[in-house]
Amino acid sequence: MHYYVKAQTFLTKSGVKTGGYLEIKDGKFGRYLPPETDLSAATIIDKKDAIIAPGLVDTHIHGFAGHDVMDAYPAGLAEISQGLLSCGVTSYLPTTLTAPPQKLAQVCQLLGEKAHEISGAKIQGIYLEGPYFTTEHKGAQNPAYMRDADFVELERLQAYAKGMIKKIALAPERPGALEFTKQAVKSGVKVCLGHSNATYEEAMAAVDAGADIFVHTYNGMSGLNHRAPGMVGAAFASDAYTELICDGHHVHLGAITALFKAKQEKTVLVTDCMQAGGMPEGEYMLGEFLVEVKDGAARLKDGGSLAGSVLELFTAVKNLVDWGLCSLSEAFEMASELPAKSAGIADVCGSIQNGRDADFLVVSPTLELKETYVDGQSVYQK
Repeated sequence: MHYYVKAQTFLTKSGVKTGGYLEIKDGKFGRYLPPETDLSAATIIDKKDAIIAPGLVDTHIHGFAGHDVMDAYPAGLAEISQGLLSCGVTSYLPTTLTAPPQKLAQVCQLLGEKAHEISGAKIQGIYLEGPYFTTEHKGAQNPAYMRDADFVELERLQAYAKGMIKKIALAPERPGALEFTKQAVKSGVKVCLGHSNATYEEAMAAVDAGADIFVHTYNGMSGLNHRAPGMVGAAFASDAYTELICDGHHVHLGAITALFKAKQEKTVLVTDCMQAGGMPEGEYMLGEFLVEVKDGAARLKDGGSLAGSVLELFTAVKNLVDWGLCSLSEAFEMASELPAKSAGIADVCGSIQNGRDADFLVVSPTLELKETYVDGQSVYQK
């Protein structure tokens, strides 16, 4: 199928384009053509005053629509992928929790065998959030299964996953973490730092060893003090990417502003969404923990700590624009190209450019998601 999308604004890899046409051919992006181009003989889909944005990329998400990645259930994964289209997400990394080795193996094997068969938002890899964490900032991760970093275990899980593991998160103060980081990075897996009480020095040593992502920055890590900068200080001082949950609950707007002033070009929007995403308020499970969802936040029933989120990635983009913290194009970049880059998957998703899969969004001037396209086909309409 060969057609052109006409719209008011295009957020392309080469910059923001006003007016004109975007070519879609055989499910791939083609050329952007300026408004004066004569396309009288072509098929044109006119989106009038809409914004055409790249499909969003969620690189840290545990579940959606009542299903959790850890359920290791093919039909559940299918419903997550279908549900995410309504959030503007066209690519994602199903994310695990700290768990026993056999459970992680089961999840990795399922994803390795079934990911390519699931329609909807594309599964571009696996993110292992843990299990090599420490208890001080455990959040909703089960300390009973936390253990020292083990590259042999990662290799075994990668074999089950058929090479799909793209990221793994750990606490850099655990024994063996630095050597593990070097080995993992050499094998092609991105190493993230989080759920950790590490000192600034320990965190920076891990960055020097190859770690280059901080997990949901500010949350689940040692804080910033002027004499003990901690993990947060390392996130600011390093060149690593910084994940950020912009739901109005996890991080104060002032803290978001500070991070943007330091390194907006390396900030990655994520949701950390759990199975209650897209569902009514009530009680849900995150791993083995009971969670109550109320007033837009997910909290552990026991203790009240934040337990993931129910944030949708498109909402995070809209929040940043509505809060006046960045431009429209910057907000979309932090939810598409930058997450793809951080996870090492920017060669297959995250931007509108010639030759890439035509995964894109149709957005109203008031920032409402109107339509989601995957491979040039309309797959969700509001």
